[in-house]
Amino acid sequence: MRQRLFALIYLPFDRLQRRPLAAVRDALVGDLVGDVIEVGCGPGSNFAHYRAAARVTAVDSNPHMLAAARRAAERAEAEITVLEADALRLPVGDASADAYVTALVLCSVADVEAALREARRVLRPGGQLRLFEHVRSHRPAFARLQRWLSPAWSVVADGCHLDRDPVAALHAAGFDDIVIEATSGGGLVPMVLVSARKAPHRREAATG
Repeated sequence: MRQRLFALIYLPFDRLQRRPLAAVRDALVGDLVGDVIEVGCGPGSNFAHYRAAARVTAVDSNPHMLAAARRAAERAEAEITVLEADALRLPVGDASADAYVTALVLCSVADVEAALREARRVLRPGGQLRLFEHVRSHRPAFARLQRWLSPAWSVVADGCHLDRDPVAALHAAGFDDIVIEATSGGGLVPMVLVSARKAPHRREAATG
């Protein structure tokens, strides 16, 4: 019931923000090629921004989003397969993806550390991770307000937390070359576009 309600709320909002976020989504996925896993694809907001050279497996755990996602996949230049799956159990093999993409998703997964372990599992050595997320505010007053609002917001917004720090989580998970490519918003809901890479095997062995 909660997933259906969230889809009913989110789909109109998604249509309104397609144009304002178009440049961000271009930067997120527009240069990716090869095998891509997109996690938490929602209604397929990123699909129009992939190049034809990308082969995308797109997953979402909310079944009420998938019909819209499949329609968006049919219109996309890239070859996109849409599946129902959870961020913690992706339906692709070890080291099978050149890139891992997620947008406005790590805020709501049950276990961010486990989700990033799964990202490392599916990425090839040197593979790219791209994320676009809202983050904990650097302003103490706003951070306190985010923390206070998050429990109620999480109920309304299908598990979303306002005060997570995905950049710190990437560092803790052992990703390399972590770069904040862009920031937007501010105030109560700052957002970041981040790129990172899975370390090649030889470097992982060196660091233990």
